Amino acid sequence: MSEYEDYRDDYPDNDGGFADPGGRSALRAASKGNPRNLSCPTCKQRNRLTPADRARGYQCNSCADRDEGLGGY
Repeated sequence: MSEYEDYRDDYPDNDGGFADPGGRSALRAASKGNPRNLSCPTCKQRNRLTPADRARGYQCNSCADRDEGLGGY
């Protein structure tokens, strides 16, 4: 298990560490220990993912919405 796979305890007030609790995004919240400093593997835009997102194999919200037919793409 990577250090980013389960850090729910770091965010007791943030529904498991989600960046947008209750929203559509599965991306994790950025923090000092989990900065949003990685490029999206799909669109290559910088600073779209955190290390926890990358460990889960995620892409940025824009690419996920496009692939899911959301957001008018």
